Amino acid sequence: MHGPALSGWLLVALCAATGVYCLLRTRACEGEERRAAVGEAVMGFGMAAMALPAAVLTPPAWGWTVYAAVFGAATVHGLLAVRHGGHHLHHLVGSLAMVYMAVAMAAPGAAGAHAGHVAGTAGGTPVLTGGLLLYYVAYVLRSGARLVPVTATAGSGAGAARTTSGRGTGDFRAVSGRGADAARTTGGGGGRAWAARPELAHACRLSMALAMLAMLVTL
Repeated sequence: MHGPALSGWLLVALCAATGVYCLLRTRACEGEERRAAVGEAVMGFGMAAMALPAAVLTPPAWGWTVYAAVFGAATVHGLLAVRHGGHHLHHLVGSLAMVYMAVAMAAPGAAGAHAGHVAGTAGGTPVLTGGLLLYYVAYVLRSGARLVPVTATAGSGAGAARTTSGRGTGDFRAVSGRGADAARTTGGGGGRAWAARPELAHACRLSMALAMLAMLVTL
């Protein structure tokens, strides 16, 4: 948006990388998860374009209207899809935030703020900006907590060891055979398995939420 050039480039790299990963996810997912990945890819690339430093690209006045139209259409799609799951509700909030930022940057005097890297001088509404900031702070904290690995208790580990030690040789062979079959099955689709890992999807959503916070702070 209109921050220092270094932070702008970091946001561009983060959002563009997230958009690329979400495109890869569309090849490994189906149904609602695939549609969610498409929406996240559009969001990632849109945020990357919006975060470009003004020294590289100063959008024309009508450019912000294009942003608002694109993410306005994404908002309508999110309204229609929100009944299918919580991810779509988050996408809806994100699309509304993008429309809000585009409208704020299209306001009189916002273009000068963008060119001069002056934070807090765009045409944002403090109440809306504060509400979105609170939402994304809560989302970041929640998503970060979900990515923290859960350590197994000592009791459960001991129980698992006793259960494993009680198995016969035939059980071990059966388990190892299933493992080999699974390895052969997934060996040819390692890229797809990597793209469909749920923790990576959570990390991408967390990254975009952090980028959204950085962009909203400048309003």
